[in-house]
Amino acid sequence: MTVPRQIVHVDSPTEQRNPRTTDIDLMSTAGILETINAEDRRVPEAVRKVLPQLAHAVDYAVEALRNGRRVHYFGAGTSGRLATLDAAELVPTFNVPADWFVAHHAGGERALRQAVENAEDDAKSGAAEVSASVEPGDFVLGLTASGRTPFVLGALQAAGRLGARTALVSGNPGAVRPPEVDVLIAVDTGPEVIAGSTRMKAGTAQKIILTAFSTATMIKMGRTFSNLMVSVRATNAKLRGRTVRILREATGMSEQACADALLEAGGDLKVALVRLLCGVDTAEAADMVSSNDGYVRKALGACACEPAEVG
Repeated sequence: MTVPRQIVHVDSPTEQRNPRTTDIDLMSTAGILETINAEDRRVPEAVRKVLPQLAHAVDYAVEALRNGRRVHYFGAGTSGRLATLDAAELVPTFNVPADWFVAHHAGGERALRQAVENAEDDAKSGAAEVSASVEPGDFVLGLTASGRTPFVLGALQAAGRLGARTALVSGNPGAVRPPEVDVLIAVDTGPEVIAGSTRMKAGTAQKIILTAFSTATMIKMGRTFSNLMVSVRATNAKLRGRTVRILREATGMSEQACADALLEAGGDLKVALVRLLCGVDTAEAADMVSSNDGYVRKALGACACEPAEVG
């Protein structure tokens, strides 16, 4: 395979020296922490500026999932580790199939715990990961602080050629969009506290973007009702208590009534919620949830019983 065309080599702000931290090694412990915190406060505003591009990425992901396809993350180093964390947490939080979000980290599982030399420089490895697991109609999100990590660009090039939608989260706002990328999300967090240490502000921005991206996708997929996690499955005592609390918040009913409804629904919070709010039996509630593709609001609307105000 040919090496992907690289992003134009504009030095990323993350590699430059930060004029506000040149004396950080002379500061007190409190001063160091205050300086780091002051820099961290710049990150949310930088992310806010790329929300329109992020919205396009969410819509592409929702389209893929609604069509029975998957979302893939590709990253190396900090980017890959954050992507792996985000994908892993979606399963227990939103009760999604384990293969809805798939994380691909340069160097494989071993690289999650320790650096694997040259893994991120292997464009062919990224392309091979795509060939082995990505299908036309999937959505592929690459993450790289520099905007030019070969493993990520190789994956995006291969994915685009395959017929998958693609997006790149980059910390290099001066770089141009590679031709194989549908959406470029270039967030400018500026120079790091320690020059080139992209585990800091650039990593924080990626964490914010990933969390917002996946949460918005889950909301659009009907995995919430209002701001409640109604798709969560109770697999331990803590989660069993949470599901009862969520049901009480949504219905205003007693703890015992909610616990009984959950038991009859086999732990399915959505079914229990529709049953209590619509006053139907569990079987009918299950049919209503199923016929409305798992969207609680749609199911409630079908029986004209949705409360005007939740909580």
